[in-house]
Amino acid sequence: MSRFRSIWQASLNATKKGLSSASLEISEVDNGLKGVFSGNLSVDLAEDSKWNIRRGGFCGMRSKKFDGFIDLDSYDTIALKLRGDGRSYISTIYTENWVNSPGQLEDNSWQAFVHVPKDNWYIAKIPLARYLPTWRGNVINAEMEMNQARILGISLSVNAEGGVPGARTGTGDFKVELDWIKAIRTEEYT
Repeated sequence: MSRFRSIWQASLNATKKGLSSASLEISEVDNGLKGVFSGNLSVDLAEDSKWNIRRGGFCGMRSKKFDGFIDLDSYDTIALKLRGDGRSYISTIYTENWVNSPGQLEDNSWQAFVHVPKDNWYIAKIPLARYLPTWRGNVINAEMEMNQARILGISLSVNAEGGVPGARTGTGDFKVELDWIKAIRTEEYT
C-alpha cells in the first residue's frame, strides 16, 4: 500500500510564484485507499514573481511516471469514482511523446473535463475518444490519435477558470475525494 501512496504528488502554480495551495491525503478505507485532494485556488502572484501569467489559479494531483507503460488498447473509457464540490476538474492522460517534436522532454497530454457534483459519490465515465490533445493546457487544433498502448501517467487537476457549463468556477476552496480510477470497456469489440 505504501507503494500506491508514493506514486501520487500534488502540484500547483507555486512554481510560477502563484499563491494557490493544495494538499493530497491518501488514507486506508475498507480494504482500499481513498485520496482527498483539496486546497485553495488563487489567481494572484507573489510580489517578487517575474511571470506574467494570464491564466493562473491551478492545482493538480499527478502520478509519477509509471515504471514502463500501461496498455489501454482494449479499453474505451476511463471511470473515476469521485465525491466533490460542484467544480469541474480536468482528467489528464500522459502518453509517450510522439505528437510533439522529437527530442522534447514533455510527454503528450490528453485532457477531458469532468464535472463532479456536490456532496454525493459519482462515477464519471469519460470515453477515451473525448480526451483532446493539449500542450500546456491549450488544445492542439489538429487531427491526432492517442497512443493508448503507451500510457505513462495520469492526473486530476482544477483551474480557477473554465470548465463545463453549470459547474462551480472561480477562486476559492476546492475539495474532491477519489475512491478509484479504472479503465473499462463499454462497447463490445468484434
